Order: sequence, then structure tokens, then C-alpha cells
Amino acid sequence: MYGFRIVDKLQKIDEDIRRDQLKYHSKRVMISKEFTFDAAHHLHEYDGKCMNLHGHTYKVIFGISGFPDKRGLMMDFADLKEIWKQEIEIFLDHRYLNETLPPMNTTAENMVVWIYKKMKEALQREDRQKQYLGARVEFVRLYETPTSYAEARREWMEID
Repeated sequence: MYGFRIVDKLQKIDEDIRRDQLKYHSKRVMISKEFTFDAAHHLHEYDGKCMNLHGHTYKVIFGISGFPDKRGLMMDFADLKEIWKQEIEIFLDHRYLNETLPPMNTTAENMVVWIYKKMKEALQREDRQKQYLGARVEFVRLYETPTSYAEARREWMEID
């Protein structure tokens, strides 16, 4: 029915497709990528298990929007991964969050706002503003467990 086939000829730029055809549209689009990290923390002013030191495997999902460049790319997923690794994850992965984050109760609700702000700052750097057209954080979702998460959205973050 639908079997594997080897293409006869790979499409070549300037032969089979013109450079001005690479960018199909000029609409704002959003890319999304998820990451995980392991960390320990405990909560203050909390009467329950989480008042004790414990750990989680957290999952973070970013939604980043912007406009495609002349190639039709808004942002390379590898670039988003590099920002995460170099500017945010270093404060989170295999860390005691009560020590590495700014003074706060390390709830998912507080942490997701901190992560949102860090990504926003990273995207607003002048070199990145030139590289990624209109790039902005649309949302950050932080899973503390597979079924429990907190979320920060641009429309909430920019008005308060």
C-alpha cells in the first residue's frame, strides 16, 4: 500500500526551488520544546509531605513565537535548547532549589514565573532580537509531577 521508497532526486536550491520560495508566509508562528531536570527542594509554611526535603523530575515546556526568517525558520530548536542549557537549566538541574533560586518558596507557581522571566530576558538580548524576528515567550508550563503543573502565559505576565 504505502511502502518505503527512495527518492529519485533530492531537491536542490536554485534548481528545483528558488530561494524566494523558502519563506512560505509572514505569519507569527509558535514553536514548542520540552526539557526535563531533576532537583530537590522543600516548602516553607506548608503543612504536609512537601515541608520535608524531597525531589522531583520536573518537565518544562516552552512556547516561543515569532516570525519566520527568509529560510522559513522562526527559531532553530537547537538554539532554544542552547538558551535553556546555558541560561536556565544551570540553576535547576541536580540542584537544591531553595539555595540556587532567588529567595522564594520553591512552589511550582513561583518557579514557573522565574523560568518565564529568565527565558524572556534571554530572548530580549539585542543579538537575539536581530536573529529571531519578534521572538517572545507565549507560555511556560512546569510539571512537578506527570499530572500536576503550573503555567505562566504572556497575557498574564505582561499585565501584572
